[in-house]
Formats: sequence, C-alpha cells, structure tokens
Amino acid sequence: MKPPSRRSAWLLCAALAGAATAIPAATPAAASSSAASSPAPPRDIRGIEGLTRAYDAILAARFEQVDAELRRACGPAPQEACHVLAATALWWRILLDPQSRLLDEEFSVSVDHAIRSCEAWTARTPDAAEAWFYLGAAYAVRVQWRVLRDEKLAAARDGRNIRVALEQAATLDPGLDDAYFGIGMYKYYADVAPATAKVLRFLLLLPGGDREEGLEQMLRARNRGRLLRGEADYQLHIIYLWYERQTPQALQRLAALHEQYPDNPLFLTQIAEIQDAYEHDITASLATWRTLLAGSREPRTDISSLGEVQARIGIARQLEALYRTDEAIETLQAVVARRPAAPYSSLPLAYLRLGEAHDRLGRRAQAIEAYRAAIASATSPDPYAVRMQAGERLRRAPDPKHAEAYRLSLEGWRHLEQNDPGTAADALERSVALNRADAVARYRLGRVYQVRGEDSRALGEFEHAIRNARNCPPPILATVHLEAARLNERLARRDRAIAHYRAVSTLFGAGADSRTAAARALTRLGAER
Repeated sequence: MKPPSRRSAWLLCAALAGAATAIPAATPAAASSSAASSPAPPRDIRGIEGLTRAYDAILAARFEQVDAELRRACGPAPQEACHVLAATALWWRILLDPQSRLLDEEFSVSVDHAIRSCEAWTARTPDAAEAWFYLGAAYAVRVQWRVLRDEKLAAARDGRNIRVALEQAATLDPGLDDAYFGIGMYKYYADVAPATAKVLRFLLLLPGGDREEGLEQMLRARNRGRLLRGEADYQLHIIYLWYERQTPQALQRLAALHEQYPDNPLFLTQIAEIQDAYEHDITASLATWRTLLAGSREPRTDISSLGEVQARIGIARQLEALYRTDEAIETLQAVVARRPAAPYSSLPLAYLRLGEAHDRLGRRAQAIEAYRAAIASATSPDPYAVRMQAGERLRRAPDPKHAEAYRLSLEGWRHLEQNDPGTAADALERSVALNRADAVARYRLGRVYQVRGEDSRALGEFEHAIRNARNCPPPILATVHLEAARLNERLARRDRAIAHYRAVSTLFGAGADSRTAAARALTRLGAER
C-alpha cells in the first residue's frame, strides 16, 4: 500500500472542510436542551478499559479477537460504542488491502447500523455527550471509506455531520478529550482546504478553520484522550506528511504505532513507501521491507501472509532500483509460487515485475511468458494497469545491446563478490564496451581495478560514473564518491578527497552508512561538512 496520495488527502480535506446536508433531526432538540441547561461535569467514557482493549486489538490487526473483546466491553460500555468499533474493525481491515472491495458491502451495512443506533441514542438522550461523541465517531469511520471510494458529495455530508456531532459532545462535556480530535481535524482541514472547498464552505455559511488551533486540539486528544490515541497517531502522520511537510514527524508517528502494534503490517508498509517516495532513500526502504518480511515469515494469520507478499514486492522494487535484478527475480518468484489472493492484484503485479526483470537481463522468452501470465491473471478493476503495461511490453522489446550490457555488469559484480576479479573484469569491460554511459557498470569496473591495486584506473572509472550521475541510483552514487574520496586521500589529494566526502554528506538519497563514513572522514581531515 502506498502512502496517502495528494488526491486522497485533498478529498479528506474537502470532506471535513464543508458539506451540504444537515445532521439528522436530533440536532435541534439537542441544541435547545444544551442552551437551557449548563454543561454537565466531565465524565469518563463508560467501559473505557474494555473499549480500549478492543481498539488495541483492531490496531494490532488481531481481528479474530475483536468480537470477543467487544462482547466483554459491552456490558459496561454502551452497546452503540461496540457498534462503532465493529465498523471500525472492518475499516481497518479494508485499510490493509484498500484496492479490494470484498469487505465493502459488509462494512457499509455495519457502519450504517452504527450511525442509526447512535442517532437513536441522541434522540432519546440529547444531553448525553457520549451519544454525540459516538455519532461523530461513526460518521468519521464512514467518511474515510467514502473518500477512499471517491464518493465526494457523500463524504462531504459526513464531514459536516462529524463536526456538528463532536462539537455538541464537547459542549455537553468539555472534559471529553477524545472528542477534540475530530473537532480539531475540521478546524485544521477547513483552514488548509483547497480554494474550491473554501468556496463551498463560504456559500453554505459553514464555520472557517484555524490551522494552529486545529492541530493543537488534535494533539490534545492524542495526548489526553483515552480511546483514540492510536487512531490519532495514524491520522496525524497524514497531516505531518502532506500539509506540515514534516516527513520525520510522520515517520515518527508510524514508528511508534509499529512499536506498539508490531503484528500490523500497515505501519511498516507506510514507512517503507514514505522512505521511498518522499525521502528517496532506497536503502532505508529496502531495510524496512525486509523487517516486514522477517516479521511475516511464520504466518499466524491471513494478515501475516498479506504482509509477506507486500514485503516481497516492495523488496523486489528496491533491488531493481539498486541494479540487483537477479535477487529481485528470486523474490518475485517466491510471490508467484504462493499465488496470493491478497493484497488485491498482487499476483498479476508480481508477474508484470517479473517480466520486466527478465527483460532487463535480456531473457526475452521468460519475459514474454511472465507478461502473458500477468494479463491472464489481471483483475477487474485493474488498479495498476497491469494489462496495459504487460501488453505494451509484449509489443516492444528492450534494446538487446543494453540488456546484454546490463547482464554482463551484474554477472561481473557477482564474480567480484565471489573473489574472482579476473572473470569480473572480463565481464565488466565487455559491459562498458556495449554501454559506455552506464554509471553502475563503470563503478563496478572501478571496484575491480581497486581490488587489483590499479588505483589510477579505478579512479578513472569512478570519475566516469560521477559524470553520468543522472543514471546512477543515489546509494550507489554515494558509494562511488566515497571510494573516489578514499583513493584521492591515499594519493595525498586532500582537497579532492574532501570534495567527494562532502558530496556524499549532502547527496539526497545516499545510504546512512555512506553518510556516516563520509562524516567521520571529514572530521578526521578537519574539514567542515
């Protein structure tokens, strides 16, 4: 699963910033009752311990335990609260595999039932802050699903109903800290909403927003509330990622969730995608995918199996980016062998990526077989456009000369890893002859020369690679600069060495190990970074 897209973030923003339909008829009665009497003293949420255990089971992706936890909770907790959490559990199951619609009908029935039961509760007892809180929570669950399914107007209606219900809850019980999360979200998104959403809000005479106050209220709910802390962290990571542009904060929220709920693959999946798409840190993303795979190796539930497939596809993508196609093929073959039904469309996607990997190595027959399998297994709808992409690749073969150069480069690198520099040099020199602009092959050939003690030739290849930096993945380019710096330092060319070390320390997407090594070298040389 990818991190929240600009489109999904925009839709959520618009949904919470304004809407057209008023909340059900319970609202006027509640408003008049509230005006006639002073707010009740703050009360804790009834049955909070049991409800929190149920919510923890949801966030931990232990869905098989949720029903039992809810049966124990309600009892002391209102039955309507359990209806809301039952729908919440289904929503989090959808979040794990958002392209699949297998649970949509069940979720729709469940969340509609939760909303109706909470509406009836507010009608019976309009002075009950809890009733309004759970009504707002029920709408909040549904609005996220409607945003996911691109139901703009329906999502906008739910967005307004969330605000009205939660503000009523906070008016009746100002100490109900959990309610302030939804209120804060409305204020935040109403302020940062796109112009079209703000025009709609103005035309409907809806309240404006306040970015700072909204974020403050969300953080209040996260820090002082009891039920929504985990949910708040997940929603806050989206805000930090998109609107506050604080990617480290977003990652920190997800890391905390993973630490608390290590069996839920969603959090590591989001971390790996953010490291790739936002930080362009291929090596960090690869490490995160591998952490997810290690935790899914002994599947205890269907969720573990889903995490394993997601991890393998993510690992293969990063291995490809690092020019390690043979390892990517092995990883994808493991996915294909499982013939997974989940995540949605994962099997055709794995076949497509397998075909691309074979093509990159010049194995056209295997590539064609994989593309045909991708088309045959493609789903409908086809969210990754597998049919279109596979069909295009069937019609257009890659440049055989470049494919052979790539194959020789990888073959030479593997020989070097096996301590066979002679065979490695032969393969890599042939690779460079076929494609002289391949920065990775140049780097690999330089490493062979370096092992053989031919420092000048090695440095020449590194410089070639650096001149073709636009074709070199940042982690490999950082290593090129690092090795060039070490050679220059050995040759007593201090200024050149420092320049290369500095290049590593400032290179966007460089691996953490390379950055650390460069920083230490600069300190040793008495140079500022």
